[in-house]
Amino acid sequence: MTLKDELEQALQTLKKNEQYRQIPTLAHDGRYVVYQGKRLLNIASNDYLGLGSDSSLQRAFFEQMDQLADTHYPKMSATSSRLLTGDDTQLQALEFEMQAWYQTAVCQEDVSNSPSSPSNLSRPKSVLVFNSGYHANIGILPALTALPIKTLVLADKLVHASIIDGLRLSQNKTVGYRRYRHNDYAHLALLIEQADDDIRRIIIVTESVFSMDGDRADLQQLVQIKAQDARIELYVDEAHAIGVLGVTGLGLAEETQTLGQIDYLVGTFGKAFASVGAYIMCDEIIKRWLVNHMRSLIFSTALPPINHAWTRFVLAKMPSLTPARTHLALLSTELSEAIALKYSTSAVSSAYTSPIVPYILGDNARTLTKAQQLQAVGFYALPIRPPTVPANSARIRLVMNAKLTYDDCERLIQQL
Repeated sequence: MTLKDELEQALQTLKKNEQYRQIPTLAHDGRYVVYQGKRLLNIASNDYLGLGSDSSLQRAFFEQMDQLADTHYPKMSATSSRLLTGDDTQLQALEFEMQAWYQTAVCQEDVSNSPSSPSNLSRPKSVLVFNSGYHANIGILPALTALPIKTLVLADKLVHASIIDGLRLSQNKTVGYRRYRHNDYAHLALLIEQADDDIRRIIIVTESVFSMDGDRADLQQLVQIKAQDARIELYVDEAHAIGVLGVTGLGLAEETQTLGQIDYLVGTFGKAFASVGAYIMCDEIIKRWLVNHMRSLIFSTALPPINHAWTRFVLAKMPSLTPARTHLALLSTELSEAIALKYSTSAVSSAYTSPIVPYILGDNARTLTKAQQLQAVGFYALPIRPPTVPANSARIRLVMNAKLTYDDCERLIQQL
C-alpha cells in the first residue's frame, strides 16, 4: 500500500465516523450566505456585532482613506517581518490606541475598586499586535517559558487548540503543564497545592469565554487564587469576549473589573472587530521579551497596513456600540433559555453568558442531520464534531449577532 493509499484509507475512516471535514464554497450577502444555491441566514459566524456584513461601515472607511494623501495611504502589504521593514505608522498607532483603551478602562476600574488608595493603582500595559490568534497563542507561551526557570503551566481542559499547541511547544526540561477540569477551581487549587516547592512560576491559562460552549471563566475567582500565591500569573484569552462584553467592549475582564490583575490579556480582531490580527496587553518588559523570543512574531511577515487602518477605524467606534451589545445579549439569552427549557431538567438561568449557544445533540450523524434540516429551512448552521469537541458532545454551534432580529431568533427556536 502506498502512502497515498494509506491517506485515502484514513480519510475514508473519517467519513465513516462522520468526522470528515470540507471547506464549504460560500458567497456572502450581508447577513446571509449563499450556499449550494440557497440564500441562508448566517448563524455560524463569529461576526458578533455584525460589522463584517455592514457595507455602509466599510464604505465609510474607504471614504476616510480616500481623504489621505497618496504618501499616507496605507499599503496593501507589509512585505516583511516587523523586525525588518514590516512595521508601519498604522500598526504603531493601533498599538498606542489599544494601550490607551486599556488604560482608560483600568483607571476607571482602579477608581471603582480603590477610590481612596492611589497607591493600589494598576501599572500601565503595553500592547503588541500579531497576525492572528493562532500566531499569538502558539508563540506567547513558548516565549514566556524560554527563560530557564522551573515553570508549571495550568490550563483549563477546554482551552482552544491554539493554546494547546502553544503548551506543547513550551515543554522543556524546566517547564511542565497540566490541565484542570473545566472551570473547576477546586481542582486547580489542588494542582497548585501539589506543585513542587522548587517551581518558581505558575501560569494559569484560560479563555474568558469558551469558544465551543459559550460559557465564562470566573475571572474574579481566578484573581483570588492568584492573590494567594506570589508565583502565579494569569493568561486570559478574550478572543470571544472582546467587543462583546464590558462597558466599552474591552471584554470579560472589563466587565468583572479584573483588568489590572491579569498579567497576559490576549484577544483577537478577527471576530467582533470584523478585521484580522490579535494582540497581547502586558507589562512593557514582557513586550520587549516577546519581540526577542516569540518565533511566530519574528519570522512572520506583518499584516498589511490597510488591515491595521481598518482595525483602528473599528476600534474608534467600539465604545459607542453599547446598543448593539445590549441587543446581542437579549437575543443570545432568549435563544439559550429556549434550548435550556426544551432539554434541561435543572433550573433555567436568565443570566447572559455570550453569543455562543451550543445545541448539543451528542451523536455525530444526528448532528449532521439537524444541521442539514436547519439549512433546508433557511439557516446556515454547521455541525461541530469530535475532536473539536469532546466525544459524544457533537453539536450545532449557534451564534447570535447584533444584526439579527427577534423574528429571526423566534424562527430559529421553532426549528430546534
